[in-house]
Amino acid sequence: MENFLNELNEAQRAPVEHKDGPLIVIAGAGSGKTRVLTYRIAYLMHQGVDPFHILALTFTNKAAREMKHRISKIVGQSEAKNLWMGTFHSIFAKILRIEADKLGYPSNFTIYDTQDSQRLISSIIKEMNLDKDIYKYKQIYSRISSLKNSLITVKAYYNNGELQEADAMAKRPRFGEIYKNYVDRCFKAGAMDFDDLLLKTNELLNRFPDVLAKYQNRFKYILVDEYQDTNHSQYLIVRALSDKFQNICVVGDDAQSIYAFRGANINNILNFQRDYEDVQMYRLEQNYRSTKNIVNAANSIIDKNQTKLEKVVWTNNEDGEKIFVNRLLTDAEEGRFVASSIFENQMQKQMHYNEFAVLYRTNAQSRAIEDALRKRDIPYRIYGGLSFYQRKEIKDVLAYLRLIVNPNDEESLKRVINYPARGIGTTTLDRLIIAANQYNRSIFEVMENIARIEIKINSSTKNKLTRFVEMIRSFQVQKQHLNAFEMTEVVTKSTGLIQELKKDGTPEGIARIENMEELLNGIKDFVEGQKEIDEATGSLDEFLEDVALVTDLDTDNDDEPRVALMTIHLAKGLEFPIVYIVGLEEDLFPSAMSMNTRSELEEERRLFYVALTRAEKQAYLTYTQSRYRWGKLIDAEPSRFIDEINEEYVNYLIPKDNYKYKPLVSTDIFGDVDKSKLRQNKPKNGTPPSINQPSEQQLRRLRKLKPEGSNVTAKISKEMSGLQAGQKVEHNRFGVGKILNIEGVGQDKKAEIDFNNGGIKKILLRFSKLKVLE
Repeated sequence: MENFLNELNEAQRAPVEHKDGPLIVIAGAGSGKTRVLTYRIAYLMHQGVDPFHILALTFTNKAAREMKHRISKIVGQSEAKNLWMGTFHSIFAKILRIEADKLGYPSNFTIYDTQDSQRLISSIIKEMNLDKDIYKYKQIYSRISSLKNSLITVKAYYNNGELQEADAMAKRPRFGEIYKNYVDRCFKAGAMDFDDLLLKTNELLNRFPDVLAKYQNRFKYILVDEYQDTNHSQYLIVRALSDKFQNICVVGDDAQSIYAFRGANINNILNFQRDYEDVQMYRLEQNYRSTKNIVNAANSIIDKNQTKLEKVVWTNNEDGEKIFVNRLLTDAEEGRFVASSIFENQMQKQMHYNEFAVLYRTNAQSRAIEDALRKRDIPYRIYGGLSFYQRKEIKDVLAYLRLIVNPNDEESLKRVINYPARGIGTTTLDRLIIAANQYNRSIFEVMENIARIEIKINSSTKNKLTRFVEMIRSFQVQKQHLNAFEMTEVVTKSTGLIQELKKDGTPEGIARIENMEELLNGIKDFVEGQKEIDEATGSLDEFLEDVALVTDLDTDNDDEPRVALMTIHLAKGLEFPIVYIVGLEEDLFPSAMSMNTRSELEEERRLFYVALTRAEKQAYLTYTQSRYRWGKLIDAEPSRFIDEINEEYVNYLIPKDNYKYKPLVSTDIFGDVDKSKLRQNKPKNGTPPSINQPSEQQLRRLRKLKPEGSNVTAKISKEMSGLQAGQKVEHNRFGVGKILNIEGVGQDKKAEIDFNNGGIKKILLRFSKLKVLE
């Protein structure tokens, strides 16, 4: 153990050896905060603290797994297993399953993901006959989520006149009814959404003092990672649990607080010292990740923020390359530049594709980057797109599995009751829903008693419903002696799901079957992994619990090196040797929606700081002079964040000031100006008009906006005129190709080229930017 502590520097060792009492660790980017958390837990165990008394909360499953793996190397795997370590949601879900009966929930309650919740809200809006263009289900879901994270229950909402007035002003006067219906329907279905996992934990700890005391005595030492990202609900739970012993350690960086849009409250970290007495503050300021140029450039940006905790991040690493800034004409050209740069870096430096990341402010920006990477045959992976577990065929299987564990799960039942088709139509389902609401029972309970209740459904359909109920009940019997993998195999075969997919012989249909196979592989892997965990059985319940809380980053099991494409929010906590930050333009980054107040702008600046500090060796910043937004080509202006980086750390690939606009059209078409016909603007006092000289700042801005174009009167180059059939060439848009034929003479010479990715194209050589490969 002592040898392990020797691996820490002095700044890291101090908080690790702080055993009792509250402490806060302000950890700059790349300063080794995960190592500090890991070693602190190991040190506490070495000091005799029972691992059952330690609670460690993280924001991703990946972070929890990495920490547990490191700890097990120090203290041994059997002891590490006893730690309560995981994400806020996974730990609180575990507590809620133990205490569920106190809140009137079954211990096997279903966890609804965002898609499930939105589908239920959409159904409620439809049932209430509300205008779906005014009551947009995604907006309603976001508002409900925001209220829950602020601990505003349905009761609290109806007691708050301002909130109701705000909804009335927004022409949504019946929002409260939707909120109440949604909460009631979730309860009836034995389901909680992600926000409930926090809200219900708060309810549990506040309404039942004996439960609070139980977990206070259980968790004598609490550690929280990324504390700057906690919302009000998470903050209150941590305060309640740590109140008795106050052995709380929080680690975070106010400069990386970027989740205000989903309720994160930067004041939680800024005011930590007010919440606890005799708080010790430690600072980790040495960056081990990035070069001096990147660290210093990032410091120069974040210094512009007024709301911050004082720290000076520094590094002993090499100076490294300056930050490259490039100005491109369009987003398509931006994509081509990124693809070319990745290709060249990969070839020249013998790098793997997974050492590159392209970061953007919004998901929509990925399209142009994807197009360019595909043309270059560069493999990539998009994070934050459609997660594996959100694909239709996977959700269908999971719905059956969830229904076995909790037959009252309304969303799962509606999804699979007629898939594969078994003659139960929407009219029947609508009547079942009405009956369920009328009797205040779940749809499944209505189906179980279909012969004993009055309902307008014919006997043939009633028989089909009864057979469906019997199928689910038979699965429940088999579940008692089968593990998750065996149970899923039974379900996919017995329900006819695989046969249904096999009917579709298209490439998409085949891909769906492959996804189903991948799901079974994943469940098999999960069952094997559970054998290593104390008291785990690999049951269906355990698998569904695990998969309900999974994130896109947790499912990255692909061995093939790929370039990572993701929003900056998703990149937090990750690092890559070379990072491209694209779309650095005003109204895009910083976002037009985040410039109304200083606090919003400062959050955007922190987001840029996070993006830049993901880079270890090299960072590229790009912006365009025009970009398609909502289908229209608009002029773009360079982001203020580029100017906020100290000049000494930046290298402009296109000179910042010394360039001149090259017209895209010939000036001949406009003819000569007849100066005799010009109207003279004569001033009233008779003095000649003066010419206002623009300021140096205005000139700089004007220069920035002027594109590098190519003159339409271009002449064919010597190299282009010498091209021959059979040669291999590369085009900046269509990629690599082979010349099939040369036709025409002089300036009209064309090459017919078969491009690997673009097909056969005829290229006019005087305009082309072909690169001869062989």
